[in-house]
Order: sequence, then C-alpha cells, then structure tokens
Amino acid sequence: MVAQPQKTHFTPEEYLAFERASDTKHEYWDGEIVAMSGAKRNHNVLTMRFGTRIDIALEGQSCEVYAGDMRVKVERAKRYFYPDVVVACEPQFEDAAELDTLLNPLIIVEVLSPSTERFDRGAKFQHYQTVASLQEYVLVAQDQMRVEHYTRQAPDLWTLRPIFGENGVLQLTAVDVKITLADLYSKVHFEEAEQPDAE
Repeated sequence: MVAQPQKTHFTPEEYLAFERASDTKHEYWDGEIVAMSGAKRNHNVLTMRFGTRIDIALEGQSCEVYAGDMRVKVERAKRYFYPDVVVACEPQFEDAAELDTLLNPLIIVEVLSPSTERFDRGAKFQHYQTVASLQEYVLVAQDQMRVEHYTRQAPDLWTLRPIFGENGVLQLTAVDVKITLADLYSKVHFEEAEQPDAE
C-alpha cells in the first residue's frame, strides 16, 4: 500500500508515478490526486455485462474494450479519469512502455451512482467532450432500466437519446453494436440501488 502523499498539488508526472506504485486507484483533477472508492454489486454487474457484450461483438476487429482499470487522459482539462467502460479502436497510449493511459477513447460508459451522478452528467461530461476522438458517451442507471446515450454530431454538438425499459435497445453507432436493456439488466437487483453506492 502506498501512503497518500502529503503535497496538495502535483504535476501529471508526479501523479502517474504515484498511481503506478499504488494498490488503489486515484484520479487526477488539475493538480489534485483524488482517491476512488469501491463499487457495489449492481455497479460491477452492469460494468462487466456492458463491457463483455461490446467485446464479444467486436471480436476480430482492431477495437479494444477496457472495464474499470484503463486510465483516460483529458489533456485540455488536465485530468485523468477511470471510466467504467471505454472502447478504443487502434488505441493510442500516453506512455508506450506502460500502456496504461489511453489517449483516444471512442466510447465512454459511466454507471451512475448516487455519489457521482451529478459529476458524471455535468463537469465530467464537459471534460470528456474536449477529447476529439470521443464519439459516444453512455450513462447507465442502477435504479431502473434506463440508459442515456449521447452521440457527437459535430465538435461542439451532442444529441441525447434516452432509452427505457426491457424493450429498449442501445445502438452504438461508432462500432455498430446493439445491446438490449433486458439483457444488460438481467442480473441487476433494483432494491440494492436504493442504498447509497460508494462508487
């Protein structure tokens, strides 16, 4: 276990050195190292089911799917985040020796939690929008069958398509993959989502 450093402002290089030596995950917010807490069952189930379904659909292509542990650099915002699921085609990395910091996400998925929902919808999405490669942003609810699908139409124009219920189908246009909400949520216990999630 690496102790939390005592400084209050860090360079990206200092953050990456600390993070690579740490047993736990931290994000980087414009000079600040922010610890990430663990997620509950529903969060993990949705993350894995989403990532697995995309990964299977993309078998044989040059795209890769990462769930939970791939760090994404947001250059203009001076941030490093860990999306719940991220897809990249012909992935590019900040450090070719480490291959642990993605530069060109194509699709980012965040599973909403009570403690992070406002940030995921607001400031985090604004930061993600500055990444030129990003084409789709997906927010997945835990308390009901609901997915919000944002698609980039132009550099500064995004459209939202909300998808609800067991008959709902999410169409990821950047990779031509369909995911049914009935399948995605088949192992989710909605009563569990009533309790605050640490993620």
